[in-house]
Amino acid sequence: MPDPDVPTAATVHGFRIKPTGTHLSRTIMVSDFRTALSSRTGYSTPSQYRAAIVGHNLLGKSTTTGARMTFDRLCELYAFDPELRIFRALADMWDSDPGAQPQLALLCATARDPILRAVTPFVLERPVGETVAPQRIAEEADRQFPGKFRPSSLQRLGRNVASSWTQAGLLEGRQKKTRIRADTRPVAVAYALLLGDLCGSRGHGLFSTLWARMLDAPAHELRRHAEKASREGWIDYRAAGDVTEVTFRRLMREEAEVSS
Repeated sequence: MPDPDVPTAATVHGFRIKPTGTHLSRTIMVSDFRTALSSRTGYSTPSQYRAAIVGHNLLGKSTTTGARMTFDRLCELYAFDPELRIFRALADMWDSDPGAQPQLALLCATARDPILRAVTPFVLERPVGETVAPQRIAEEADRQFPGKFRPSSLQRLGRNVASSWTQAGLLEGRQKKTRIRADTRPVAVAYALLLGDLCGSRGHGLFSTLWARMLDAPAHELRRHAEKASREGWIDYRAAGDVTEVTFRRLMREEAEVSS
């Protein structure tokens, strides 16, 4: 059935609509992704990222197989390809606000992992303070994809998704996960609005997409952050009365800016 949040045309920008099961074995791996991005000179190619992570063991894995598997899972979640807009924009913004990095990572991973995307509304609908058990996430995944996963796989999926949401600030706690309100940053708002635009939303509609809802803030706060992101040059945001216009000249350029 069609993905309600990502049209097929958006795959050209790096979105994925075919379930790959990344969260059956890994989380969004924010720490590893931070280290991987620290290796880039300008904008590295996928093969250069692979050479750093697998060939030079940038992430310090104990075996070559472990390094290769980590690269494969990171590539599933983030692409590592500056030809794809969702990664190029992420790389553009990454160093501008370290506090926003977990939220940026979750937004990109949700664009790339259809299973994570399908269960995301479940956590967004939980009130602050409610306990969110991995078992409930597993049950939601089974409801979304009936019969696709074995019980043991569902349990791993539930644990990994809960960890990803914890890394990104939607949950807190080690054994007992509790819903909390995320700390939204302007650069994350700019990226969420871009993802919405790449999926076909415009104007006011950009503030009600899945990506905008993942920022966990009311519309007036998102707009305040959009204004700041516009002042910082990430987006062009204008609002007057009932008219909202958001454009992305910097983030939607055709080629990556490569540092010398």
